[in-house]
Amino acid sequence: ATLAHLLKYDSVHRTFGADVSVDAGIIVVNGRRIHTTAERNPANLPWGELGVEVVLECTGVFRDKASTSAHLAAGARSVIVSSPGKQMDLTVVVGVNDHLLDPSVHQIVSNGSCTTNCLAPVVKALDDAFGLVHGAVTTIHSYTNDQQLLDLPHSDLRRARAAALSMIPTSTGAAKAIGEVLPHLKGKLDGIAVRVPTPNVSLVDLVATVKTATDVAAVNAVLQKAASEGPLAGVLHYETAPLVSTDYIGCPFSSIVDAENTMVLGGNLVKVLAWYDNEWGFSNRMVDLTRLLLGLPRASA
Repeated sequence: ATLAHLLKYDSVHRTFGADVSVDAGIIVVNGRRIHTTAERNPANLPWGELGVEVVLECTGVFRDKASTSAHLAAGARSVIVSSPGKQMDLTVVVGVNDHLLDPSVHQIVSNGSCTTNCLAPVVKALDDAFGLVHGAVTTIHSYTNDQQLLDLPHSDLRRARAAALSMIPTSTGAAKAIGEVLPHLKGKLDGIAVRVPTPNVSLVDLVATVKTATDVAAVNAVLQKAASEGPLAGVLHYETAPLVSTDYIGCPFSSIVDAENTMVLGGNLVKVLAWYDNEWGFSNRMVDLTRLLLGLPRASA
């Protein structure tokens, strides 16, 4: 009943328009019955019995191949990890490297993170056009459930502080994860996160050195074209309106370029801002990757 209630009513995304009810432990959405389970050991989950083909591993607990393979032992065909993982068969950012995905070979795949999915399309577009030498990334990120609501113990002393009261510098693996998606850029990007007192929508600030001298108009033209055609269409969006974070709640794109704030200094130092709904946008990519593993076209194409 609790899960059904939280599905129906969301503090950020508001009330779900579907009919949601509970029947003997089963969540019913517009007549579709969704089984629920509670099991600490993934190997004991009834995936085979329920006919589950793809598992979305979103607990944050199982993030390496050894532990996530328990879902395969339980009868699933494939597993998608909703964070950067270790020893994954493949790390996929839809629109950037999903052409490498082979469902017959890649059983345990990582979908990266919401920030990696925002950053990678911009990095790919810039690298293809101008050649990326190296870059520094700051993600101005809404607070998440791995922070504390009030000051309480946490392994990261900054995340131990009340999430809704401070700007909180902390770590992010998103920039380094680019090397898993675009191997030739491994070691060329690094970054930090600043958690801020907003519940949803985040902003990537990328500053990169490029090989080929350019200007603002050329950078924006490249990003606009990438957003309108080719594999990044439907994933990358180009926005010229002077919008703020709340305008992007419910936005399905991985990355929305804030064209008004593009900068170029000295021809080779490029700054790009890109927004993302770190909940809704990333959830859309989880759906896309699920479809690709099932041999279906992605919904965002």
